[in-house]
Amino acid sequence: MKNSNHSFIRTICYNIFILGFLFLLSGCNNASKDKTDKAVTEEVEKVNEIFWNVKALKPDGKSLDIKIFDEEGKSFDIMAIQNSDQDNFLDVKAIIGGEKLPVKMLVSNDQYAPVTAISKQGVAYDLKAITPEGEQLDVKGVHRFGYVVLMKAVAEKGVLYPIRAISPDGKLNDVKGIKINHQDREMTSRGLSIHAHVKAMHPSANEDKFKIPKLREKEANKKLVFKNNFKKVIWNIKTVTTDGKNLDVKAIDAEGNIFDVKAIQDSKQHSFMNIKAFVDGTELPIKIMDSEDEYAPIKAIGTDGTIFDIKAITEEDIKLDIKGVSRSGNIINVKAINENGELLAVKAFAPDGTLNQVKGIKIFDRKVEMKVQGNPVYAHLKAIK
Repeated sequence: MKNSNHSFIRTICYNIFILGFLFLLSGCNNASKDKTDKAVTEEVEKVNEIFWNVKALKPDGKSLDIKIFDEEGKSFDIMAIQNSDQDNFLDVKAIIGGEKLPVKMLVSNDQYAPVTAISKQGVAYDLKAITPEGEQLDVKGVHRFGYVVLMKAVAEKGVLYPIRAISPDGKLNDVKGIKINHQDREMTSRGLSIHAHVKAMHPSANEDKFKIPKLREKEANKKLVFKNNFKKVIWNIKTVTTDGKNLDVKAIDAEGNIFDVKAIQDSKQHSFMNIKAFVDGTELPIKIMDSEDEYAPIKAIGTDGTIFDIKAITEEDIKLDIKGVSRSGNIINVKAINENGELLAVKAFAPDGTLNQVKGIKIFDRKVEMKVQGNPVYAHLKAIK
């Protein structure tokens, strides 16, 4: 009986020990989660949502409402939504009650690409511009320049009206489609083939001058395609120091070999450009990686999954990390970090001296945008206005 009591006591002690260990382990896991929540993957500064009206603008300065209509003919607003301190890259949504539907351009065999809001059930509602007489004009993706698809309202005789997002205090953004992939089909969502994601971005003066082919009536199978005779322009990526020096930004492999990092302008537009690492004749994507670190690592990813560090190199051959350091809405702020912990700007420089910002951009609300060769990507590195 005495031995039985001892065995019973030992069992209780053992169970208490196990429970304590599990509690401690749970606490450690929560601590790790806390660290993740404080990392760059969370927005640093949030603001109350600001709704920008989306309108078609006529040459006389008058605006046309942009709407979608449900099966019963009821209309709903299209808005650009600013949910942080930045207004350079805003989501465009259809507002139905408390629900916000994403707005996308669809793959189509037509010359102009349909622009739709997509419900959770996969129902596509075409965007329309409404004239004072109640006429509904189609809203379309009308021409592609590189990774940007211009979006217009199509009036009689093929007249095109630009689409703008207008803030409550009168600021204007261009509303257009942007692409991450070069292929015609960007992705599939809820059974629909997506050609481009619709966003509201800072105006780009050169895009207003583009010549857009007129709509060809009664021509079948003349889909919106990217025909490009443009000679590529290579922009240099530089880190700007506090004393005004420009440092080279390079990709570096595990053996210390150094490769160029450039922005590529492959069409007339330069408001949204890819940034690539040039490695042995191959252009490798550069991404901001999903990470639990305080600052998000930026890497080039080889075709076999090889990872290349992205660094700024000083005159003394000191290699500075380049990271995603903070998030504002859909924008990830990218900086080089010097020996003193100072954050330095990273810019794209055109041969003629034009400057773009180097930023991470997020297309989706989810944490991981996609995977490249098995590597989880948090945001895409781009050169934007």
